[in-house]
Amino acid sequence: MSNERICVLASHNAHKLAEIRAILADEFDKVLSLKDVGVEVDIDETGTTFEQNAYIKAKAVADLLPGYAVVADDSGLCVPCLNGEPGVYSARYAGEVCDDHANNRLLLHNLHEREKTLPRDRAAYFVSAVVLLFPDGRYLSCEGRVDGTILDEYRGNGGFGYDPLFLCTELNKTFAEATADEKNSVSHRARALAELKRKLHA
Repeated sequence: MSNERICVLASHNAHKLAEIRAILADEFDKVLSLKDVGVEVDIDETGTTFEQNAYIKAKAVADLLPGYAVVADDSGLCVPCLNGEPGVYSARYAGEVCDDHANNRLLLHNLHEREKTLPRDRAAYFVSAVVLLFPDGRYLSCEGRVDGTILDEYRGNGGFGYDPLFLCTELNKTFAEATADEKNSVSHRARALAELKRKLHA
């Protein structure tokens, strides 16, 4: 089988892998994880935008796996009333150890502190930047977004990250309450990947 039909995801996140595999299944024969290809790499995400970080991750893995296409995603939650936080720091909002519960607690704390003096504003959106880097150095970059609001309490048992607090406007449920198919129909990552598929066939 040619490497041209195999894509490696520059992530150890099993949730992302499942989501990306489901959406890109008809574009590649296999979407492999870093574990599948025996790569253990700690990538320093120094970009100031989601797109920059996605490219940094894709390039770091591509340098270790010449001949393979690499897809990388950088995504996060943006809350306008908090000046866009947590933004590109979403995974490590509460510190370098990526702890979903700690990140959610800090988000709610910062919102509550703001609401002591300012009107309640819980508007938020998830954004995802996806970069597909080809072995010859060409790359495609796409971005997707989904809007919602931040709740005060967790709702639902699925998802990961900020999903239990993010009430998706289009679904009228949190991402943690949504099925995988429901989430994939509207999610920021799904929209970025859909745009990627359009560009692949343009």
